[in-house]
Amino acid sequence: MPQVSVIITTYNRALFVEEAIRSVLAQDFKDFELVVVDDGSTDGTSQTLKRYADSIAILHQENRGVSSARNTGIKHSQGAYISFLDSDDLWLPGKLSTQVSFFETHPQALICQTEEIWLRKGVRVNPRKVHKKYSGEIFEHCLSLCRVSPSSAMIRRTLFDEVGLFDEDLPACEDYDLWLRAACRYPIYLIDKPLIIKRGGHPDQLSRMFEGIDRFRIRALTKILASNHLTPHHYHLALKELKRKCRIYGEGCLKRGKKEEGEEYLALPSKYEKTPKHEEKGDSNANEDFFGNHS
Repeated sequence: MPQVSVIITTYNRALFVEEAIRSVLAQDFKDFELVVVDDGSTDGTSQTLKRYADSIAILHQENRGVSSARNTGIKHSQGAYISFLDSDDLWLPGKLSTQVSFFETHPQALICQTEEIWLRKGVRVNPRKVHKKYSGEIFEHCLSLCRVSPSSAMIRRTLFDEVGLFDEDLPACEDYDLWLRAACRYPIYLIDKPLIIKRGGHPDQLSRMFEGIDRFRIRALTKILASNHLTPHHYHLALKELKRKCRIYGEGCLKRGKKEEGEEYLALPSKYEKTPKHEEKGDSNANEDFFGNHS
């Protein structure tokens, strides 16, 4: 049984996925399995993967999205630790060895991530302070935007038993949703060393494919508010962020002439305002009722 399971998910990225695979196979830590999940590619990705059939495990499925593909990889992997690599990103050679060493010296840790180098259309860019990464109890920092890059994270498999897998009903911001569920329970540690190369600027990135992507973060916030896993302080912080995001998104809808949708988003946070009667338990059906109309 390998110590680490590396999971690459890919969809129509034949030009990128081979470089991603090579960056894993070049790791100085060798006790790993590499599972590549092809999420229904039609561009020649399958032919690219065949060239590595002796070194990797290849899984094919119909196109069901990144959450489904990652979950497929998790279910078909065996390692005690799980690392994800987006097929357009790359790892530097010491990525796995550094994180395994961290877990060996921090046996209480369930998640750690590394710093990263950002490239946009091949040019290095500064991720700016807004994307600053934090270490430890980072739930508050995870509310505004995703603070953990899947390609940088290593996770003990047991964490998924506690918080669940990726939400396959979220076509985007699925990582934001998972990190909220994890960070409200456990610390997420940062290794302050850039060990991944995050490549952006191409048109098939999920953040560029969905208009109004914050609506998926809003859904994730309503899920965590209805989960009964938050402390009163965390609940207050999550509700405050929900109000902020709903105000911005709702007002944007009104400006675009989407009056009904805008008004419903503006009213949504009121469903999670706790009264003495509901202090111990939120309305777990509120988000189901609302998002049934606006998914």
